[in-house]
Amino acid sequence: MARAARETGPKLSARERARRALRRRLERRPRYSGPSINRLIPNILTMLGLCAGMIAVRFAFEGHFGQAGAMIVVAAVIDGLDGRVARLLKGTSLFGAEFDSLSDFLSFGVAPALVLYLWAMQSVGPLFFLPSLIYAVALALRLARFNAALFEDPAQPKPVKPLFVHNFFTGVPAPAAAGLVMFPLFASQALLEWGWLVTAQALRNPVFVALVLVLVAGLAVSTLPSWSFKRVKVKSGLVLPLMLGVVAYATLLVTEPWAALALAGLIYMGMLVISGRHYRRLAREWAAAHPPAGA
Repeated sequence: MARAARETGPKLSARERARRALRRRLERRPRYSGPSINRLIPNILTMLGLCAGMIAVRFAFEGHFGQAGAMIVVAAVIDGLDGRVARLLKGTSLFGAEFDSLSDFLSFGVAPALVLYLWAMQSVGPLFFLPSLIYAVALALRLARFNAALFEDPAQPKPVKPLFVHNFFTGVPAPAAAGLVMFPLFASQALLEWGWLVTAQALRNPVFVALVLVLVAGLAVSTLPSWSFKRVKVKSGLVLPLMLGVVAYATLLVTEPWAALALAGLIYMGMLVISGRHYRRLAREWAAAHPPAGA
């Protein structure tokens, strides 16, 4: 009966028969196990950031310190993208978090320390390698503190934290620390382009560079609250001035990139002071609204 129905039914065209045959071949095709492309893209970006850090070290050894600083900036831009791309593509993983921290240590811990040592302190003596070591170790400790939070025992009770705490980092994050510690190099490159040779050479002073390395190392491992711009909201009245400021900074970045990068470090240092005051004000308000039991 079924055979008769097939024989008397409408005949399929040659195109339809070919389409069905192709569909059957695709259904029989073996499926491969492994991660999807979506999960690989964030790790590829992280790998490119790590390569940018290594290239910065190579440029420093060759004496091309401007290019070395530029590659550290490239690594910071990539670091700002890989996490967001991972969340967008739903490709976050524990491997990606570990790989990102290792890449950050090289690009923002080892690379800036070596670049600044070779730029300003190598000719003075081996003692001036100590600030570079302190900075690299401080970045390693900071990233280890971050990774340790990923492995907290979920069975252990956690203290209740106010919601505003999630708007702040503890200490200066690694990319921002690299931007701050590279301030002498960025400012010196800008001054050289303007012809201010004496001031540019003063910024290359080994003592000054060593102090910057130690100061930023302390900020990285400190408990100083710094804004996490991913969650900070802007008041409606400040949106237009902020957008105009971004346009002005982008114009400066295109016309005077070294000056713009040095200015970014100064702006961030000022924002650290403001974010600390903001955190303390929110903490006082939260403590007033949630008095301890029995008070």
